[in-house]
Amino acid sequence: MTDTDTPVSGHQESTVEDVDDTQAVVSRVVDNVETVIVGHHREVEHILTALLGRGHILLEDVPGVGKTMLARAIAESFEGSFKRVQFTPDLLPSDVTGVNVFNQKTEVFEFRPGPVFANVVLGDEINRAPPKTQSALLEAMEETQVTVDGESHDLPEPFTVIATQNTVERDRTYELPMAELDRFMKKLHLGYPDTDQETEMLDRVVDHHPIDDLDSVATLEDLRAARETTAVVTAEESVREYVTRLAQFTRRHAELGVSPRGGLAVLRAAQGRAVLEGRDYVIPDDVQTEAQVVFPHRVRTSTDETTPRAVVENALESVRVE
Repeated sequence: MTDTDTPVSGHQESTVEDVDDTQAVVSRVVDNVETVIVGHHREVEHILTALLGRGHILLEDVPGVGKTMLARAIAESFEGSFKRVQFTPDLLPSDVTGVNVFNQKTEVFEFRPGPVFANVVLGDEINRAPPKTQSALLEAMEETQVTVDGESHDLPEPFTVIATQNTVERDRTYELPMAELDRFMKKLHLGYPDTDQETEMLDRVVDHHPIDDLDSVATLEDLRAARETTAVVTAEESVREYVTRLAQFTRRHAELGVSPRGGLAVLRAAQGRAVLEGRDYVIPDDVQTEAQVVFPHRVRTSTDETTPRAVVENALESVRVE
C-alpha cells in the first residue's frame, strides 16, 4: 500500500501538546517565509498545510510573480536537502531520476542519483518539458521511489515536490496530463500584488535579496513530527462522508470529477488546516477551505460555459453538512 492509499485514521489521537508544538513550527516557518515573500499569506498557509498532509504543490501563474521565490523560501526554511530542476524541452527523464553509469575500475554499473533525490524538489516551469520527462516524477510523487533499469531506489523522507508552471506561451509548453495533475495535492495561483505590497517588495530587494539571508527555522525531525501529529488528527465519520458527497457531486456535474485520491487529499489537507488553527479534530469549515484549491484541477468540464472552479463552488454551496 502506498502513502497515497493509506486511509486517514480518526482512531488514534494527537495530544494538545503535539498540536501546539506543530502549530509553533508552522508559525515560525510562516514568519520566516514572509521576510522574503510579500502579500501571499494565504498561499503560504496552503503550502504548509499541504506539507503537513504529505502532499505536493503546483504553483501556476504568469511569469515574474514570485512562484520560484516562494518555493525556495519554503524549502530553505527547513533543514534538509533542496534541489532545483529547470524543466526544458530537451530535458530527459534520466536527468531527473538519475542514471546507471559503468565504473571501469569495479566493472559494475553504479547508480548516480538525479536531483529528485532531495527532501524538497523544485520543478521549475514543469510544463516546458515534454510529457515523457514530466512522467519521470509520477512514481516519485506516488510511491516515494524511482525505478531505473528495473531497480527501485527509495527517496529521502520527507519528500515533497513543489512545481511551477506559467500560464502564457502555450505554444511553447506541454499540458500536464491528468495522471500527473492528480498527484498534486493543491494547485495555487499567486496573482499580482496590490500597490502597497509591490512597493514594499521593491523596498526589500533594492539593496540585496532577503532570500540570501534566509535561515532555516525548523529541522527535518520537526517536519516529520508535525506530519505524524497531522496524520492522527481526528476526522469523524460525518466529515469523511461530507468529503465523499462533495467528490460525488463533481462526478455528476462534470465530464471528469474528483478522484478518490482527490478526496483523500482534501481530507489530509483539512487535517493540516485543523492543526494550523490549533485543533486536533477536523471540522467542515476545514474541508470547505481546502476543497477550493484541492478539487478544481482534478475536474474537467465538457463546455466552456461551466468551469471546474464553478463546479466545485456549486458543490460547496449545494452539498449539506450532515
